[in-house]
Amino acid sequence: MSPTFTTDRAVRIMAGAFVLISLALGVEASPLFVSKYFLWFTAFVGANLFQSGFTRFCPAESLMVRLGMKKADGASCGR
Repeated sequence: MSPTFTTDRAVRIMAGAFVLISLALGVEASPLFVSKYFLWFTAFVGANLFQSGFTRFCPAESLMVRLGMKKADGASCGR
């Protein structure tokens, strides 16, 4: 039986992907380096995850719910 794909999993996958991509584009040692300013995006994702842990408000999850994705029972992010 496969686990249900919910907003909780999708937010984690999306945040992880954004962090990895922005690090690949922002670290000079990376072969995909574009600009060090991509590290600001990494900081933004981290700050958003941090605040959602306290406020339980997550813009990404709110958007996913509006697009019809199922919300997890007891989701850690969102209202």
